[in-house]
Amino acid sequence: MSDPRLLFVSPYDLSLPGGVQGQVRAMALEMQRRGRTVAVGAPGSDVDAELRDAGIEVIAGGHVTRFPSNGSVAPVTLSLRAARRLASWAEENGPVVAHLHEPVTPVMGWSLLRRHRGGLVATFHRSGVDPLYRLTGPVLARLIRRVDASAAVSEAAAHTAKATLGISPEVLFNGIDVEAAQRSDPWPTRGPTVLFLGRDEPRKGRQVLLDAAARLPEDVTIWLTGSPPEGLSGSGARLEWLGVIGEEEKRRRLCAADVLCAPSLGGESFGMVLLEALAASTAVVASDIDGYRQALGGHGQLVEPGDPAQLAEALVRQLERAPTESRAEGLVYARRWSMAALMDRYEALYEHASSSGRSRWRG
Repeated sequence: MSDPRLLFVSPYDLSLPGGVQGQVRAMALEMQRRGRTVAVGAPGSDVDAELRDAGIEVIAGGHVTRFPSNGSVAPVTLSLRAARRLASWAEENGPVVAHLHEPVTPVMGWSLLRRHRGGLVATFHRSGVDPLYRLTGPVLARLIRRVDASAAVSEAAAHTAKATLGISPEVLFNGIDVEAAQRSDPWPTRGPTVLFLGRDEPRKGRQVLLDAAARLPEDVTIWLTGSPPEGLSGSGARLEWLGVIGEEEKRRRLCAADVLCAPSLGGESFGMVLLEALAASTAVVASDIDGYRQALGGHGQLVEPGDPAQLAEALVRQLERAPTESRAEGLVYARRWSMAALMDRYEALYEHASSSGRSRWRG
């Protein structure tokens, strides 16, 4: 019997940047490269160009609502009709192993949790129990028991799943495309350069970096995604605002920057972008929070969250250091977290879920 089709489900709109969306996209592409038949389900109306060009079917639908969640704004759908349509697609194209990312998050995967007869795999990304999880967790705890195999991207995410749903997922990690990082053409720079990649949200710590920028030399350039806030002073480092950037530009700027700065205040279950920087042989200065500490494994400099003075000192120290063997060591470390290595682990979960789901499908 041939391998069942894989359906990757994102609760978030793929047209908007985000860690979960990036993982769903990269997982689908990796498994398609391995010869599996793959589809992706997500809210919204836009068909992801990268997936489309790779020949991966995208089942998109449901009006996107921006819902406050975990200190961020989640682009989800509240359309139960879209969720039912995705579950019907799985029934019509079975046998299917459905891989639900953040299954508690409304509502794209909820009908699959309730009625899918094939294998079910769940991955938990969230760190921290916020009002959304307090509301939906108890409601979905019974349905989560139908999941055949579960994983979490970090110890913090696993703890949240345990506290909310009473399950103990296998702790894996977020995967990165090391080869893509290495072959990217560096973006042109004008001297020492720091890169900030994050949404315009307080928990990402962008304001801490802006306060630190006033303490940096004027020949330093800071690239920042998003739009500038009002009332910025003109002293210190040069600020260049990038707006929203795509994956290719992100990789090129990571390769070009001297330092990636991740000053988040909390709420990060893992630090995938930190590993992407290490894969690009770029130094990292990040907040000393659980998810970032786990991701870096000692291959970057950690500072107290919310402390602009300490952040500025760390950035200056990294900018003054010439590239050394530590960058090469960081690259070696990053390879341990490659998407290929991650999907080797998931293939075992898919096989287990497929065996469990096969009996339900035949029944």
